[in-house]
Amino acid sequence: MTIEHNQLRLLPSVDDLLQFPAAHTLIVRFSRPLVVRAVRASLAQARVTIRTGGLCPPAETLLAEAQAHLSQEQQAQLRPLINATGVIINTNLGRAPLSQAALQAVQQVASGYSNLEYELAEGERGSRHTHVRALLQELTGAEAAIVTNNNAAAILLSLSTLAQGREVVISRGQLVEIGGGFRVPDVMLQSGCQLIEVGTTNRTRIHDYAAALSERTALLLTVHPSNFLITGFTESTPLSALTQLAHERGLLVMDDLGSGCLLNSEQYGLSHEPTPQESLAAGADVVCFSGDKLLGGPQAGLIVGKAESVARIAKHPLMRAVRIDKMTLAALEATLRHYQRGEANTHIPIWRMISARPERLASRIHTWITRLQEQGLVARTQRGESTVGGGSLPGETLPTTLLALDAARISIPLTEMAKRLRLRHTPVITRISRDTLLLDPRTVFEEQDEEVIRALLEASQ
Repeated sequence: MTIEHNQLRLLPSVDDLLQFPAAHTLIVRFSRPLVVRAVRASLAQARVTIRTGGLCPPAETLLAEAQAHLSQEQQAQLRPLINATGVIINTNLGRAPLSQAALQAVQQVASGYSNLEYELAEGERGSRHTHVRALLQELTGAEAAIVTNNNAAAILLSLSTLAQGREVVISRGQLVEIGGGFRVPDVMLQSGCQLIEVGTTNRTRIHDYAAALSERTALLLTVHPSNFLITGFTESTPLSALTQLAHERGLLVMDDLGSGCLLNSEQYGLSHEPTPQESLAAGADVVCFSGDKLLGGPQAGLIVGKAESVARIAKHPLMRAVRIDKMTLAALEATLRHYQRGEANTHIPIWRMISARPERLASRIHTWITRLQEQGLVARTQRGESTVGGGSLPGETLPTTLLALDAARISIPLTEMAKRLRLRHTPVITRISRDTLLLDPRTVFEEQDEEVIRALLEASQ
């Protein structure tokens, strides 16, 4: 009888392993079927080890491997992480984090029943679209408002309602594609309208729009460039001129703003970001924007504008397919309340990050470095730039102080260290530039500082 055969005979059965106290603990935590599957996987791996010259592992080791397998398998696929990239509205990392008030509102509404579609005063069926209507009207100056599940849906729904089977005129310079392959021409095609391009990529004048109008024209569409800039020899037509032309011809104007900025971005050292208030004041009939970009709330598509146009949109059959859910509504209302109370820059996370003082960011980095050096990890400061991201304020940056770990100062490759940080129970997402691992404190919540320091020390070992 071979050594391999002897070692295989030493392996306990599944039933034997399930009798151990450690197995009972796992069963209570994960359920018997899952533990049985994990134990079988552990035994299968042990057989592979033995057949390649290894010894039969003890039962404690087999159960420990089963527990590790279960812990990894049962870990949530969607989980929180620490964003140290310096990109404030990071689409890959979930865009805008919610305020504490928004989180509490979601929990309260989701934990039981709510008046989602119920009129408390009348005691009869109501509409989910009334909950944030008045707030949006107050904050933007709109006659009416309605909300969908994201801005792409808002655009699709609006075009399907207002221009299906008819022509929509748009500048060639605004036929954009944004993250995830979202292309304005494709959405227009799905809505059933006919795209009419005017002007050139870099210059479109009012007479270009006027020359394209026909009896089949339904509306003029403008689209925020989102995540790119056209500079140099450029010219665009003001929205006010478009609305004047359209209304003289009995047509509508729709403005896709994208970012949904309700504040004056210049006060934070940034260039001007167009607001829904300005679009409506310029005469736009319908304005669409996102909830999870510069608004700083949950994913949603907000539609504000003239009462007649919004009422038509609300009645479209597609509205039910793209309607907003109760948890998103709760978070959106709480976010809008911050604007109503004049506290957006202190309560909404993305605006706290945008308005963070450079000296405070530098102070936090010096604290990180001191703590790391006490444990033998050498780091330094580096001047850097944070970006707004998320298709908002393209090209705009904010000065920051970075924590820098040079490749020559650590014992493992930077790519390996970045990977270790990503694969932690609480992942830390960083960036690498010129043989340096960089972390930006602007997008790290201050209560996460200790976790970042701990993560760097663990990953560097």
